[in-house]
Amino acid sequence: MASPFTRLDLNLFRVMDAVYEHGGISGAARHLHLSQPAVSHALARLRRLWDDPLFVRQGNSMVPTELTRRVIGEVQAHLRGLQSLMAQADRFDPATLDMTLRVGMRDVLEAIALPPLIARLALEAPRVHLTSVRVPRDALERTLTLGEVDLVIDRQRRVGERIRGEHLADETLAVLMHADHPLADGPVNLDDYFACQHVMVALQPERPDPLQPVWAGLGRGPREVILRCQHYFAAANVVAHSSALLTLPRTYAEGLIRGLPLVLRELQAPIPPMGIWMYWHADREDDPVHRWMRACVGEAACQSMRAVHDLR
Repeated sequence: MASPFTRLDLNLFRVMDAVYEHGGISGAARHLHLSQPAVSHALARLRRLWDDPLFVRQGNSMVPTELTRRVIGEVQAHLRGLQSLMAQADRFDPATLDMTLRVGMRDVLEAIALPPLIARLALEAPRVHLTSVRVPRDALERTLTLGEVDLVIDRQRRVGERIRGEHLADETLAVLMHADHPLADGPVNLDDYFACQHVMVALQPERPDPLQPVWAGLGRGPREVILRCQHYFAAANVVAHSSALLTLPRTYAEGLIRGLPLVLRELQAPIPPMGIWMYWHADREDDPVHRWMRACVGEAACQSMRAVHDLR
């Protein structure tokens, strides 16, 4: 009688590892770029092979059985060895990819990074589609772990040991106002800044001013915020027709003044630059497709920010 291991599909162990790392069928499917039925089918084959359920559902998660916990270390070690071996002879060609790249980023970065990124994908990987999603900052690590996105670009965050990060650039703040504003003649000092009304961008109405720690460090109280809205473009349109000020990342502000009757001015305050970082999960670190993704996204973000800075 033939052994069940004589026709063993090693890809089944990639499924086992992905379900273990991502805690469920859907996260494993996104990570492996497979459909959920395909992952469920592979898991069923594994269960027959091991004669064990391997994972049992508890709430929204798939919890490993005792057998899985006992063998998963060896499974992952062998998978890493195979991946390392294949990487030595890797001949990865982006033009052969047919997939969707999911990147977590905010509207500020969308406006400046997506044009060069889409241009590069059109040349190198015409069948790769891109989806940009908003990832709440407190969900960054969970979203990457579950495989809901491939990458996240955001300010520097404290993350766990399974999340990798790369510094892309530093961003400074600037102040926008309408072209005839009394403060439009030069840099804005703190006294004049706090004497004005302000428009602020925030997704949650109850969220405190994200710059308040900066103002507190300068010995200043809260700004008078007359409007909270969801997007910088809408905020800029309001500022273009009022006496309020809008404080935002300078790279995005440079783009807004080219299409709206606004001027950009420096705020005379010792505000440190914001670090812009790219984050991904450790289990994607050595994947050649993911390395290529990181290069494309990171270079597009840096290129767009350098282009704006070079214009100044």
